[in-house]
Amino acid sequence: MLAVAESQGLKSDLIPKIATGFCGGIARTNGLCGAVSGAIMAINLSTGRTSPEQSVKDSYLAVQKFLEKFGDKYGSTHCGQLLGCNLATPEGQQRFKENRLVEKCKDFTTEAARMAVLTLAEERKPPAT
Repeated sequence: MLAVAESQGLKSDLIPKIATGFCGGIARTNGLCGAVSGAIMAINLSTGRTSPEQSVKDSYLAVQKFLEKFGDKYGSTHCGQLLGCNLATPEGQQRFKENRLVEKCKDFTTEAARMAVLTLAEERKPPAT
């Protein structure tokens, strides 16, 4: 989220704070990948609504496109499936450390940010005539 926000000229000390609990498949619950969660939040910095009366259409379309790209590349958007271990367990955490899976997480984060920026750029393109 931070990298995408900064690419759009947005800076705030709150960004890393609000994204912290998404790491480890949402606080080590084996859920949605934190990089994916962060990219969704970043996409919504541009496409999200500011009131309940506004449409969610642009946000949902952009997020769906992003999720499809990430899923196509990695085969999943869920932490446990991506890493092949369950971070909610001591055994999974040990496997994560022993196999240096943090490197995979770094790749997921870099690629999720790239895909989010690409998705936003595609959404801004005028339709072909």
